[in-house]
Amino acid sequence: MLHAFLTTNTQEIILRARSKVAARTTPVPTEAELKNGVPLFLGQLVDRLRLATLDSEAIEASAAVHGGELLAMGFTVSQVIHGYGDVCQVVTELACEMDAPITADEFNTFNGCLDDAIAGAVTEYERQRDASVAHEGVERLGVLAHELRNRLSVAMLAFTMLQSGTVGTGGSTGAMLGRSLRALRALINNSLAGVRLESGLGKCQRVSVSEIIGEAVVEAALGAGAGGISLTAPPVAEGIYVHADPQLLLAALGNLLQNAFKFSRPHGHISLRTTATAERVVIEVEDECGGLPPGKREDLFRPFEQRSANRTGLGLGLSICRKGVEAMGGKIGVRDLPGKGCVFYIELPRLAAA
Repeated sequence: MLHAFLTTNTQEIILRARSKVAARTTPVPTEAELKNGVPLFLGQLVDRLRLATLDSEAIEASAAVHGGELLAMGFTVSQVIHGYGDVCQVVTELACEMDAPITADEFNTFNGCLDDAIAGAVTEYERQRDASVAHEGVERLGVLAHELRNRLSVAMLAFTMLQSGTVGTGGSTGAMLGRSLRALRALINNSLAGVRLESGLGKCQRVSVSEIIGEAVVEAALGAGAGGISLTAPPVAEGIYVHADPQLLLAALGNLLQNAFKFSRPHGHISLRTTATAERVVIEVEDECGGLPPGKREDLFRPFEQRSANRTGLGLGLSICRKGVEAMGGKIGVRDLPGKGCVFYIELPRLAAA
């Protein structure tokens, strides 16, 4: 019987299958796959042959369990499919060499077990992935709701105090209300940009750089008075265009400018400038934050990373900036000016004049 043949020749099958896996170029084999994967693949196929006489529910249950085991070990679906295929091929070759032919019924059963194994792994992968995505979505929504509630609570408190007439709009309470409203706007803009990226709704088009900079300056001017920080933005020459999603680009610029106001010293200065060559357009935001903390440059664009000891906000702005800019075929980065500040830049391909 095939079941007995597999059990008797387990070690030889494992050795040969490992050789096949090691020689494979796509997907690239891993040490875990060579060491643990091949014996597990073979063991599961033997187990499925043993269950072949049982009802389909038992086979499906076994397939789901084994699929979960493989995914828990970090195997990709591609590795699982190729791994089972390698073991199946080795078994067929060895049976021919040892003159132990597989009957048609056994071969059909073996193929059925192989199909069950692959289907079980893929099904379990999809189930675990969907569960993970759902969990991440709920968790992310919870974090966003918590942050929105905090900002709104501060804004409502400030508004109540202003409404009572006990404090004036030009004092610290009015400034607190302004900061809360700007933070709410930034959270909403980041969320919309994130949804636009993940859903694939972003559409690149011909965008005038002077117009997009003008819009960014208007929005940024609403926060320019905070802390006495000034903003300058030299006019951009007409006729400079990029291929971009205007909403994503504006959100990215808004994030950089918001961070500049947030981290610059009181009464500091922020510069928004644009340079263009025949091939590229570079937009820079220079602040006066005092420079980056040691070792922070590489971490800035990771989700939930904060730029300094100021822990307000989700730490998602720069991560969304990077994803948005890269989705438009550009790149984003930062230059440190120790003791002075930072220069964040967005670089995009320039479109030829119409």
